[in-house]
Amino acid sequence: MEKFKTHRCDELRLSDVGKKVKISGFLDTIRDLGGLVFLDIRDMYGITQVVTSGKSEEVDFISHIPIESAVTVEGTVKKRDEETINPKLKTGLVEILIEKIEVVGKRVKELPFTIGESEEVREDLRLKYRFLDLRGNKLKENLILRAKVIQFLREKMIEQDFLEVQTPILTSSSPEGARDYLVPSRVHPGKFYALPQAPQQFKQLLMVSGIDKYFQIAPCFRDEDARADRSPGEFYQLDMEMSFATQEDVFQALEPVMYETFSKFSDKKVSKYPFTRLPYKESMLKYGTDKPDLRNPLEIVDVTDLFEKIGLNAFKGKIVRIIAVHNVKDEPRSFFEGMTDYAIKDLKAKGLAWLRIMDDRSFQGPIAKFIDEESKEEMLKRTKSKEGDAIFFIAEKSGRVEELAGQIREELGKRLKLIDENLFEFCWIVDFPMYELDERGKIEFSHNPFSMPQGGLEALNTKNPLEVLAYQYDLVCNGVELSSGAVRNHSPETMIRAFEIAGYTKQDVETKFKALFNAFHYGAPPHAGIAPGVDRMVMLLADAQTIRDVIAFPMTSKAEDLLMGAPSYVTPEQLKEIHIKIDEKH
Repeated sequence: MEKFKTHRCDELRLSDVGKKVKISGFLDTIRDLGGLVFLDIRDMYGITQVVTSGKSEEVDFISHIPIESAVTVEGTVKKRDEETINPKLKTGLVEILIEKIEVVGKRVKELPFTIGESEEVREDLRLKYRFLDLRGNKLKENLILRAKVIQFLREKMIEQDFLEVQTPILTSSSPEGARDYLVPSRVHPGKFYALPQAPQQFKQLLMVSGIDKYFQIAPCFRDEDARADRSPGEFYQLDMEMSFATQEDVFQALEPVMYETFSKFSDKKVSKYPFTRLPYKESMLKYGTDKPDLRNPLEIVDVTDLFEKIGLNAFKGKIVRIIAVHNVKDEPRSFFEGMTDYAIKDLKAKGLAWLRIMDDRSFQGPIAKFIDEESKEEMLKRTKSKEGDAIFFIAEKSGRVEELAGQIREELGKRLKLIDENLFEFCWIVDFPMYELDERGKIEFSHNPFSMPQGGLEALNTKNPLEVLAYQYDLVCNGVELSSGAVRNHSPETMIRAFEIAGYTKQDVETKFKALFNAFHYGAPPHAGIAPGVDRMVMLLADAQTIRDVIAFPMTSKAEDLLMGAPSYVTPEQLKEIHIKIDEKH
């Protein structure tokens, strides 16, 4: 017989009755029924019940084994008594009569929390004891799901003739939108490697190298703050690039992969491809965000022109947007007041005006008397509103008005239960602006700096930079940005001009992007790509609340690894080896 197991803890059935078997796992529970002791043995696959023979010395030993110890049980499979059958378990019709039990890994410390019930425990404690947290079913199932999703993604990419290529982890620092993680060089004093924010330059170099279609499950490293859908430090993406390709080629390659992945690993409905395509400007106007949740049917409408003649002081000189909600005549006044409180307290807005359309088409609300009948009728027309509906008003400056309107739309969708929780709704956001102004009024790249401007070099030379659009696109699902991509700028002249507009010199481009800039002088093919986030995909598929629930060993929101104690101090000798001296003042 094998040393530790002949079967997993989910395998035994009635057909195994009478067989001598061996299983191994963690001691999940002990139930002492006065002479007979029942134990549940758990591995990552399932649970098997085992029972003592009733010998006093055996019962005494077994009943004192600490829960969560690693054990090996040898015995004979028998059918359970009718009253002990457990239909919830795959092995619920049988049990093992113990002939020998061995504690191969005894738990000698108190458990910091009950395994499988850690969701109510502080997250910092769960992360400190992540190896115990992972013993619970939910996180374990998430890891299994993650492994299956990655395997499936690989299969789908290979089916389309994509070649998997690994790119370097130690590379050079480059301005790609986030802070680099830097690694000092021992061999080259004063010089640093950088961990890649993405394999961006390498995958473009592969296109210049003649690789037709590239992909990898790529680790990416960015020193940025955490969010529910973003882990600090590192994340993984399905990185892909195609040579001699357009934006449309990328969409056609990725859409079936995403549709089939979400269809295979979820029981929810998935929007069919081709996915909805929304220009950036339209998305910001109608939904107040560039990652809209299209399950929410509410849309934002601009009525600034109407309020220019109305003369309402609170709205004067501001952009005015409205959101109509339908069939809310049964909602109490407290609903509307609650939305106003939410806007003021949670969103720090100055207020939230609203109107109700009554059965006689009269209007009720704080600003009803200030709006003329013609303007009211025009608002009803633009929003397709009628009796029993209501309209919410957001008035603010550009930038802030989109943000507020988007948040109000999202909250209305939740409170009115308008969102179909049984649906994955995908959409593409396209036609991003190439540039934007930073807080100092300086022009900077709004998205990927390696993108091809629409209109090429001519557009860069003749248009206002803030009017130049780029061949950039994001894939969004249920309000979560799953991936960003672009048609790449493969022309040295266009690359220089694009960076010049953002304040970089030709020398900056030649220095900071040396390999890529040089490669483009040797006949670079047009190419395009994208990189869906694996962590975010699995988070959506697992219905997880945060991205940390689908990562084996995540950092905290403060970028700390509580399990391994990272970041940590190193010895003076280690610092000396890499030519680093710490400023004691800090």
